[in-house]
Amino acid sequence: MKLKNLPWIPFAFFAIAVGIYPLIYFLTDMNNNGLLQGKPAAIKNNPIWHTVFYLHISFGGIALLTGWTQFSKKLRSRYLNTHRWIGKIYVIAVLISSGAGMYIALFASGGLICVTGFGILALLWFYTVIRAYTSIRRVQIAEHQRWMIINYALTFAAVTLRIWLPLMQVAMHIEFITAYRIVSWLCWVPNLIVAAFIININKTKLVVVNDQEQIYEVFKTS
Repeated sequence: MKLKNLPWIPFAFFAIAVGIYPLIYFLTDMNNNGLLQGKPAAIKNNPIWHTVFYLHISFGGIALLTGWTQFSKKLRSRYLNTHRWIGKIYVIAVLISSGAGMYIALFASGGLICVTGFGILALLWFYTVIRAYTSIRRVQIAEHQRWMIINYALTFAAVTLRIWLPLMQVAMHIEFITAYRIVSWLCWVPNLIVAAFIININKTKLVVVNDQEQIYEVFKTS
């Protein structure tokens, strides 16, 4: 294994682990744990909120599980149709999860700080996936790649949230609500900074044009 590929191991591990994490909510009683911790009974028992919450975590998990594979050069170059279909699944998953996220952000524990933090995250997540999709429809390959890096950095907020929140509670002994307020911004703002750094150092490489006509033919019918 090449050393340059080593960072992909934890990246893929966390994407898969957190991607399947929503299954816990379907298999066990999580009413007083995880993201439902501290939520008033009136909200948890609200059928609309309950449905939208499960849409958010379920399709967010699908986005995590599918999105990381799209950065594989081998998949893009050898299996372009597979890349396209996985991309379609990813876009639909993000649109549903981010739309649901905008709604449940209004009821976020921690007040206005969390409502604003998670609300902006959901809006940016929705906006950037649309930009990524519309750019590939126009066969703007490098532009598509840039928007996908940004978008998946926002998708990965599901991972960084689950790293920062227990770290603050267990290692730093910060109470849940205070930690949650911090994490509502910390889970995604640094991710965007990392995404900008990746885009900057790879700006001369963000072009995948082996056969422009082939790419056009694949995406113009999607």
